[in-house]
Amino acid sequence: MKKKIIVQKFGGSSVANIDRIKEVAKRIASYKRHRQDVAVVVSALGDTTDKLEELAFSIDAHPPEREMDMLMSTGEQISCALLAMAVKKLGFDAVSFTGAQVGIRTDKAHTRARIIKIDAHRIKKAFAEDKIVIVAGFQGVTSDAEITTLGRGGSDLTAVALAKALGAKVCEIYTDVKGIYTTDPRIEKKAKKLTKITFEEMLEMAALGAQVMQTRSIEVAKKYNIPMHVRSSFSKEEGTMIVQKNEKMESVSVRGITCNKSEAKITICNVPDRPGIAARIFTEISKAEVSVDTIVQNVSHTRQTDISFTVPKTELTKTLKTIRNLSEKIKIGDVSSDKDIARVSIVGSGMRSHRGVAAKMFQTLADNKINIEMITTSEISISCIINRKSSDKAVKVLHKKFNLERIN
Repeated sequence: MKKKIIVQKFGGSSVANIDRIKEVAKRIASYKRHRQDVAVVVSALGDTTDKLEELAFSIDAHPPEREMDMLMSTGEQISCALLAMAVKKLGFDAVSFTGAQVGIRTDKAHTRARIIKIDAHRIKKAFAEDKIVIVAGFQGVTSDAEITTLGRGGSDLTAVALAKALGAKVCEIYTDVKGIYTTDPRIEKKAKKLTKITFEEMLEMAALGAQVMQTRSIEVAKKYNIPMHVRSSFSKEEGTMIVQKNEKMESVSVRGITCNKSEAKITICNVPDRPGIAARIFTEISKAEVSVDTIVQNVSHTRQTDISFTVPKTELTKTLKTIRNLSEKIKIGDVSSDKDIARVSIVGSGMRSHRGVAAKMFQTLADNKINIEMITTSEISISCIINRKSSDKAVKVLHKKFNLERIN
């Protein structure tokens, strides 16, 4: 009888110290006792990644990306080796591998590489030898044997990609929370854990500020229809299943609220209102490798207009410098910025079949004297840019208005 294959991923908080590593080993062993082949992906211990970054930046404010990948990949190698030792101590055979050793082939984009293919023959060979496989997450190798990393949260992507390569029926993501919640429980104590959420909704929530999952990992899981089970490392309680579709879930208009406080708003005044100007501005910003989000251009009643848009706070200085370098060439007016903003968003695939959701959101904010500065929408989300001081209040009043504490 063919064994069931299970892929599990344990985040940094799950393996933050030796005691936690031993607990993870016990959990892994329990699956092996049920005659399952187990492949485990691990992140670096605790805040190791942050500490490695600090070391690099203490030498060079802009360290070479190749060397950063060489450095950052070591964190996961430490945790996977220690976990393999802990599993062996329990009497089970285990082997640790780097991303390169299990054939995770990537492109050549250092610090943000994309997976091209996975060989996985060494994992399958280890399974045939009845071994538990522990894989260093977040990393791979190029065709010319250069180590690469997959970007922040890349261990989630490693796990989902391995689940696809090995034919696993589910990918378990163990973290320090019990699942996906209707909103951040640190903001709203009545936030409720969802039993299920669609890939589409999870993608939208991740893109809008929810930090539980890496967006790219959800995209891959959605593409290959690999259900993901997000659950706690510190509890045996069932978590949240991220699945392709569930008709019952679409009967609810809103299933989650996110709040992103890491953006800044830029306003360019008196922009010449003629074809090609907006394209030129945002082309230059793109060349500076800045990601632009919400864009609002006012209707022009003269020959000039104002353009407002948001960027990550970390890229504000670079963006302002780019615009000011351009200002003399295209004769724009004043440029202002505001770091005290937040993006509050409601998300739900049921919005497609429910009317009045936007009006309900706007009225709720108005009733609570929260001013909306910018609005953006997608098919299943509505986002408002508001003053940062009002963001927690906005989350709470919207959570209550859409009855999310009663959601199934």
